[in-house]
This record gives sequence, C-alpha cells and structure tokens, in this order.
Amino acid sequence: MSKNDKLATQIVSVGREKKFTKGIINPPVFRASTVVFDTMDEMRFAIKNKTNGEMFYGRRGTPTHFSFQQAISELEGGVGTALYPSGAGAISSALLSFLKSGDHLLMVDTAYEPTRDLCNKMLAGFGIETTYYDPMIGAGIRELIRPNTKVLFLESPGSITMEVQDVPTLSRIAHEHDMIVMLDNTWASPINSRPFDMGVDISIQAATKYIVGHSDVMMGTATANEKCWEQLRENSYLMGQTTSPDDVYLAARGLRTLGVRMAQHNKNALKVANWLASRPEVDHVRHPAFETCPGHEYFKRDFSSGNGLFSFVLKQGDLASVTAFVENMAHFKMGFSWGGFESLILGVFGINNIRTATQWDSSKPLIRLHIGLEDTDDLIADLDAAFERYNAVLNK
Repeated sequence: MSKNDKLATQIVSVGREKKFTKGIINPPVFRASTVVFDTMDEMRFAIKNKTNGEMFYGRRGTPTHFSFQQAISELEGGVGTALYPSGAGAISSALLSFLKSGDHLLMVDTAYEPTRDLCNKMLAGFGIETTYYDPMIGAGIRELIRPNTKVLFLESPGSITMEVQDVPTLSRIAHEHDMIVMLDNTWASPINSRPFDMGVDISIQAATKYIVGHSDVMMGTATANEKCWEQLRENSYLMGQTTSPDDVYLAARGLRTLGVRMAQHNKNALKVANWLASRPEVDHVRHPAFETCPGHEYFKRDFSSGNGLFSFVLKQGDLASVTAFVENMAHFKMGFSWGGFESLILGVFGINNIRTATQWDSSKPLIRLHIGLEDTDDLIADLDAAFERYNAVLNK
C-alpha cells in the first residue's frame, strides 16, 4: 500500500501484509496461548522482537491481532494500537497507564457515562482527582490546569448532547503543560477525523460501534503516537488486556466496509435530521453538521464527514409523552450502543444528573437516534407515527 493511496483504497489494503495473511485475502484466525520454539536462539529472537509482530505468547497477540492493530494504526495515523475487550476497557486502561496516586485529571463533562463512573468510583479511590470541564471551554482550559494535572481527556462529539470540542486548541494548551491528551474518537471512527494531526496523543475507539459494524462484537482500541506508545502498550499488557482472535477477525472483516457504511449512515442521517428540523414539535437538532449543534464550526473544520448518530430536543414533553414516542416503533429498536446496520432510539432523561460543569435544561426532552441502513422513507414514516403517539398523549 502506498501512502498516496486514497482512503477507500487504504481501508481495503491496510493490515494485509503477507506475513500476517499467509497469502489469504483475509488474515486467518490464529488461536494461541503457548507459542513453542525449537531453539533458545528462536526464543530469544521472539522475546527481543515481541513488539514487532513476532509471536511470543498468546496474550501478546497473534498474526490475527497484529494485522488488525497495524490497520487501525495506519488509518488513525498513530504509531501503534493496543486492543481491549471493550471500549470501556480501552478508556480505563489508557487512563490507568498514565495516571498515579496524587495526579489530577481533566475530564470533559459530556463524557460517556461509564467513563464518568470510572473517575468517580475507581480513580478517586486510587487517589486520582478529577475535574470536569465544559466541552466548549476552549482556551479557558488554562484556568483549570494544576501543577499535578497529567491528562486531558476529550470526547468529541460528546455523548448524548453532541457538543464538538476545539481539539487543536485544547491539545496545544495541554502540551504547553506537558500533559497527555486522550480523545474518545469513536463517533468519527478511524476515517472521519485525523486526531494526531490535531495534537492528540492517544485516540480511543469503541470498535464495538462502527469498526465492527454489525452489533455482534465487543472491542476497544487505543492508538498512540510515538511518545506514548511504549508506555500504553506495556501497561495494558501488564493489566492483562487481551482480545479473542475470533472477535478480532470479525472486527477486521467489518473494517473493510467501513467507508461505504459510514457514507450511507451519514447520508441517511442527514435526510432524517433535516426532516426532524422541519417538525413543529422539535426545538432543535443536535447533529454536528447543523448550526444548531454546539461546536458546529469545529465539525466543519476538523471532520471529513458525519455518521448515523445524533440527537434532537423537543420543545416540551414528559415521561409519558416521550415513552409513547419511543415505544412501539416499527423500525427503530430501543437499545444501548450504536454503530450497527440497524436504527436505534433512546429517550434520555436525567442528563442534568450526569453533568457538573455544565447545565442542561431538563424541561425539554432529548431523544437520541442512530440512523441505520434501512430505507429513510420507512424510517421517517416510523418517526411520523411516533409524533402522532407523542402528540396524542401530550394533548390529553
């Protein structure tokens, strides 16, 4: 593969070196715990080169893992990628790899809720203090940095409420204070932004979402630059993080169609979002491509495209009316996660209970959608019927 290849070609070609594929189109599934050697020289060579794609021990990885790690690293623009059994595992391991007792962490207020729980319940117990900050703080982040602040954690767009952060500015200021910058980059996937060009040190993916793409594998990745890769790799290994080669195979297979799937998710989502924006019941749409989404200007600058995930806010409503909206859908399924081929819907309450640095107007209900690969006319008809149920309850 050439570095000058277009993205669609890269997605098909990365991670397919013959030393991994053995001449087969898709890298085979290598299952292993023990690796045996014929001579001491072979064993010493494997130990010395265990980080360069040489088999050493099953937990370190097999060619199935190595090929996928190489593919993600090249697409994201990093030096190396560690694999984890979930996106939450990638986040926790990345943080624990660079924080110790007495350190201070700056965490975006709109982070994935399990990330917040990790900070409040585990990191606090380890003597690591967390300060939450407004995702739109920009250069104001300087005021929150302390001498012991070691990590700045970003998630852009933010979970549920979709704020897009000024990643280059935040990264630049963090590096002025010798901090490590981590980004939950799952929304962009490895192809719709260039985190390392924006100053990020570690880019994290819940590969469960768009990389796998079929709602049948849990996996996380953390890709690091040269400065952070060795420490991330070794500490993740010491924490026992490993993934099944069968799951990695499915993730690698899903990766090959990432470009065409993301393009269709984006096209479908924009059509549905524009229809929602025209509805009289809708206060505003929180899709990064819309001016009504905080940080829209950063989305235009830093992202090459969108995906299927966005939210919209209703002008009014309560638990009963929102329940009537989200229940009994024909095509939207109610469930957590996103990134698969199917459309999903969530009525989200209690956002103000998981925000401390920002405020949320809980009088206006928020509904989150993941737009899948179904025909958009069917999805819009499904939402139209949902509004009928919602209005019937609201107007009783």
